[in-house]
Amino acid sequence: MRVLYVTDALAIWGGLERVLVDKANYLATHDGYEVTILTICQGHHPLQFSLEGPVHHVDLDVPFHDQYKYSGFRRLLKLRQIHHDIRAKIQFQLKEIQPDIIVCVRIEFVNDILHVKGTIPLVFESHSSFWTSRFEGTGCLRRIHTFWMNLSVRRVDAIVALTEGDARVWCRVNKNVFVIPNMVHLNDSGVYSDCQSKSVVFVGRLSLQKDIGSLLSIWHLVHKRHPDWQLHVYGEKWDIDDVQYKQLFSSGQGVVVHDPIRQIMDEYKKHSILLLTSKYEPFGMVIPEAMSSGLPVVSFDCPYGPKDIITDGIDGFLVNNRSVLDFADRICQLIEAESLRIRMGKAAIQSAQRYVADKIMPQWINLFTRIDSQK
Repeated sequence: MRVLYVTDALAIWGGLERVLVDKANYLATHDGYEVTILTICQGHHPLQFSLEGPVHHVDLDVPFHDQYKYSGFRRLLKLRQIHHDIRAKIQFQLKEIQPDIIVCVRIEFVNDILHVKGTIPLVFESHSSFWTSRFEGTGCLRRIHTFWMNLSVRRVDAIVALTEGDARVWCRVNKNVFVIPNMVHLNDSGVYSDCQSKSVVFVGRLSLQKDIGSLLSIWHLVHKRHPDWQLHVYGEKWDIDDVQYKQLFSSGQGVVVHDPIRQIMDEYKKHSILLLTSKYEPFGMVIPEAMSSGLPVVSFDCPYGPKDIITDGIDGFLVNNRSVLDFADRICQLIEAESLRIRMGKAAIQSAQRYVADKIMPQWINLFTRIDSQK
């Protein structure tokens, strides 16, 4: 079977990019699929992840970001021109590649593919959330734009959501929705955290989505009760303001900030608890990553990822109503109860195994086989 993945680029060290390449490599090397990854605007940027076996990469080299050189009506005209170019180039590649199935992982290109795909089945793989603009509190025009993009998926052959919660919302525009979680790189070294270190860890972009303000408020409360514990933060500045960013470095409350690193699995093992304070999470790959290293997780019960991964009271804690006080209490509970920390950490190792490739990828293969048989 020939599968064509469509995305914007593989130019950053991101979760979506890593998962996409991992899936393509798996299909090509384990099941003999002919896989092509079609990028819209990779340009001269190097691939951040290695393609294996017979996985092909084709870049359309469309200067998608040229639209931002303009404003107002001129930007709209430029964007229209860009999408016209994208459609023409995708149509040409479809004739060359002749895929059996197309999988698009970026919603902004779904409409372009629908215009030129003919009878080839199209799957939209959602790596965000239907209500992303609402969760982020964006302006009215942005919300309207996102809503109209979401409506474009009503004509795709299937939608794949990462969580049950997000799937229920996508069902409003397309009834053919499936839930397949991300496959995750797990700790397979046989070495785990012993949960003895007096340190907790936060891993992720320093962004509004991750709610760094709540993280600082929570740690302020924890540090008052346990001044001998440290919070280690791994992530790059994204869209938080400079004042909040400086607070991370100047809090004087046992906060240690690190640059993001690729070998994060080795870092998990040096800590005893993972924290996640996101306002929303399409999935949250850091959760099973840290679990597989033996860490219990404390997370807000945000839409929609943590609830699908964490079993409250077994391998971590889910904190309701975005209560900073309750979140701090849960961290302190784990700090003060070593046996609970260790027990939850061991449970987390087993829980994380749900996301290994050999359990996730057969779900994709079954979906592709089902769609192909309906042509």
